[in-house]
Amino acid sequence: MRLVADLTVWFDGACPLCRREIAFMRRLDRRRAITFVDVADGEAACPIDRGELLARFHAAENGDLLSGAAAFAAMWRAIPSLRPLGLAARNPLVLRWLERSYLLFLKGRPRVQRLLSRIGR
Repeated sequence: MRLVADLTVWFDGACPLCRREIAFMRRLDRRRAITFVDVADGEAACPIDRGELLARFHAAENGDLLSGAAAFAAMWRAIPSLRPLGLAARNPLVLRWLERSYLLFLKGRPRVQRLLSRIGR
């Protein structure tokens, strides 16, 4: 039985890295508290510009649109086994550190995507 989702997460289904990450999160989301929306095909409704949505990770929690580390933290809070990480990210210093780490990751993301697409062939 599907519960009403507490959180919406938008992701790039054309990105091999994103697909793996979301598949892992779906396995952890046993309560089905998260609605995952693949925006890669252009068919899904987007709360903001699709290009902007694909450039950074986005989630909506309690009507608030979040991006980057804040969006990841919201997703973690919705999954019981990751909830402590998500709650820790409510601390502004922790969130700032996570956001800086996320920005560093975004710089290397294209290389990781290319590697994963070669492995996936």
